[in-house]
This record gives sequence, structure tokens and C-alpha cells, in this order.
Amino acid sequence: MQLLRQNGRILLRLEALERQISDDAEDSDAGLALGEGAPNFELSDVSGERWALSQFRGRSILLIFFNSSCRFCVELAPALANIAYDGADDRPIPVVVAAGDPGEIRQLVARERIRCRVLLQDGIDVTALYRTDATPTGYVIDPQGRIASGLAQGATAVLELANSSPSLRDEVATPLAANHAKTDRENQGNRPLATSRLIRDGLKPGVPAPDFSLLGLDGKKRSLKSYLGTRLLLIFSDPECEPCDELAPRLERLHRRTPGIQVLMVSRRGPEDNRRKVERFHFTFPVVLQRHWEISRLYGMFATPIAYVIDEDGVIAADVAVGVEPILTLLSGASGRAEKEVRPASIR
Repeated sequence: MQLLRQNGRILLRLEALERQISDDAEDSDAGLALGEGAPNFELSDVSGERWALSQFRGRSILLIFFNSSCRFCVELAPALANIAYDGADDRPIPVVVAAGDPGEIRQLVARERIRCRVLLQDGIDVTALYRTDATPTGYVIDPQGRIASGLAQGATAVLELANSSPSLRDEVATPLAANHAKTDRENQGNRPLATSRLIRDGLKPGVPAPDFSLLGLDGKKRSLKSYLGTRLLLIFSDPECEPCDELAPRLERLHRRTPGIQVLMVSRRGPEDNRRKVERFHFTFPVVLQRHWEISRLYGMFATPIAYVIDEDGVIAADVAVGVEPILTLLSGASGRAEKEVRPASIR
């Protein structure tokens, strides 16, 4: 009966979450299609000079969407100061479209010594023209004024575009970002889950685990690549998820008894909510934060708690585990296998 009640709560929560993100997750993916003409606009920069996108024609640019009230954008600001603003080494010229309080934006630009062009949105919703309602995001626009990359979402993805050469940009533009513009135009409005093209039932064994890099509660960035050479339990959680709270103390106890497998938790919501949870359950494994559902989307399931085992080669090793007992069983089984296997002496 306890298992039935638990699974029932998970199914009800999953249904509610699916309804909640049916617009959010798919629309945030949409972006403009590769090769589509970049919409022109004209805005003032922080010094008051007017600039139109068409003035940059003939040069490759990285158009970055920024908001002074976005914590992730503020954290990105020092890196923006280090981006080559003149297109050196054939890299795109960064152009920032910033929303928020103009005074705060000017102070941030001065404090961080950002030298690239920073344009202020003044009622012209450029973000809507470019089919993104999130920050930080960005596109590469080619010298002919066409979209040359998928929509980069998050600071890491934007910086990857900033540092990429033209020959590498096709690799940076993921298939999801490149294809969703067509999908979105074909299915405008509220779309039923049955018509969604997003993977929602998890990744299958044998599939390479999608890489990501997220900031942890300890201030350190962690990427999936850093776990190559070890077996990993990747858990998706939420501080407002009751089954996640039920899982937490048992997960921590089992983690301490099973050194053969590492644990990494990807959580949602703000740092403070997650710090309270870490302190409450005395987690000894790292917790990193996704902004919305961007990493959940890569792993094909919008639910918590769920977990994957990822083997030493970075490949999904078993079906996704959904719920408290399946996750604990997955951890126990994966740890047992890891202890029996002979692993490389060093991380590749």
C-alpha cells in the first residue's frame, strides 16, 4: 500500500509537471531556424548612440540576450569582459541586448569593464523577435545576416559560441536547438503532450549521456565529462518534491555505504531552498542547479525524483529509475556491479 501511494503521488506530480512545462519547455526551445534571416532592430547603447543590427552586416556576430535582474546574467558579466570584442581569431563580435534597469546595466558595464557593444531594450521587445524569453541566451549571426547557430541557452552555452570558430559552430548548435523552430511553427499555441516531439519517457540504455556544466551550491562548476572513468548515479530532484524528501535520508545513508559509485544531484529552484535541504539531510555528495528544465529535457523526463546510472564511458547503463524504491535499488545494483568490475586507473 505504501508503494502504491508513493507511485500514485509520483504519477499525479508528473501529470501536473507535464501540464506546467508543456508550454514552457517547448517554447523555450523554439528559437529561430538555421539559415533564417535575423530580424533587424535599432536600439541605443549605454552611451546613447543608436545602433541597428544591419550596421554589423559583413561581420559574424554573437547576439546575446541579457537581463540585469537575472542572477545567471550577472554571473556571466565578468566573462563577457574577457570575450574578444573585435572579432579576433575569426570569432563572432559580441553584441549584448540588455533588458532591465538602464542605470543598473550601465553600472554593471562600467564595473566589469565590458567593452563589447551593450544595447538597451527600450520597449522594443527584441527577445520576442528572436523567439526567446530566457536569459542569458544567444545566437551566432553570419556576415549575410542569417542565423548561423541554434539558440544557446545558459551562460556555458553562450560562452561556447563566443569561443567557437566557424568550423565548430555546427557542433555547438545542438539538434534540439536547430530543429525546434520548425516544430514550433508547425504547432503554434498550446500543444497537447501527445503531439510533443520532446522525449518524455527517459533515455534508453546504451545512449551516450548528454554532457552539461552547472554551478554547484559550493560555487564550483561541474560537468558530466569530469566523471568519466567512474560510475555515476545522476539524480534529478526538487526541494518542493515530497517523494524527493522521502528519498533524501535513505539516499544519503546508502551513498555513504556504497563507495563504488559517485552521486551527483541536479536540482531546481533557488540556491537557498536547496541549501536548506542539503543542511537538513546532511548530503555529502554535490548538488548542482539547473535553471528550469534544461537538463531534464536533455535526459528525456520532466519529473522528480528520477535517476540514471552512467557508466565509466559516459553511457546510460540502465533504464531510468522513477521514484524512491527504484532509485535506491538502482544505486545498490550499480554499486555492486562497479565493485566487481576492473576500472581504468585514471580518469580519461
